[in-house]
Amino acid sequence: VQLQASGGGLVQPGGSLRLSCAASENVFSNNVMGWYRQAPGKQRELVARISSTGSIYYTDSVKGRFTLSRDNAKNTVYLQMNSLKPDDTAVYYCNKGGPPFFSWGPGTLVTVSS
Repeated sequence: VQLQASGGGLVQPGGSLRLSCAASENVFSNNVMGWYRQAPGKQRELVARISSTGSIYYTDSVKGRFTLSRDNAKNTVYLQMNSLKPDDTAVYYCNKGGPPFFSWGPGTLVTVSS
């Protein structure tokens, strides 16, 4: 399975971005899928995940600002990010919600800066 995240970029604090993650196969409907991020010098962390039944978890730091959604027909998951903060700066990846993971793609860089 290949996962391709896109939609990152440079945005000012308070701005918004919408990330997309497309899979090469139909994996989202049968797996817990998650968005992760890795900031410079830090470990990769789980940002949000969605179960096959649609239950969604958000890490505390993004609650109320980020929204995860999924389109099974398009084999795509999205992460709408609002009210972005400099601390949100990271490379964002999508993958399964837990191990064993699919191969990690290159991710998409989000930079929040004025």
